[in-house]
Amino acid sequence: MALMPKRVKHRKSQRGRIKGNATRGNKVVFGDFGLQCLQGGWIRAQTIEAGRIAGNQYVRGTGRLYIRVFPDKPVSSKPLETRMGKGKGEPEYWVAVVRPGTVLYELSGVTEQQAKICFARLAAKMPVPVRLIRRRPA
Repeated sequence: MALMPKRVKHRKSQRGRIKGNATRGNKVVFGDFGLQCLQGGWIRAQTIEAGRIAGNQYVRGTGRLYIRVFPDKPVSSKPLETRMGKGKGEPEYWVAVVRPGTVLYELSGVTEQQAKICFARLAAKMPVPVRLIRRRPA
């Protein structure tokens, strides 16, 4: 089942704009390697789930995959071949709004070569360009 919030304050939301770079959630915190997006955009809940399945299939038994984004924005649309007017459409799916620099997934317990292969599989599913980043030694 795709990710979605349990409760929301407002059932429908406006589209909004994605301005600037990510200031929070832009560093690798939980794992050793991260998948960072290079462009802003919306990532659907189904896409996040597809990435989770692909990543867990690859690192099963050896590493751990962390998901750093959550879809909390409802996207509504009107049915096809419907006339104009009659209000806003019903919520169809949920998206996570990401800014450039947001870390989407993290991996721990794997080598860099394994992380590259795993994130290459995830990158093919993402609607935004991504890159691999390493954890900074603290």
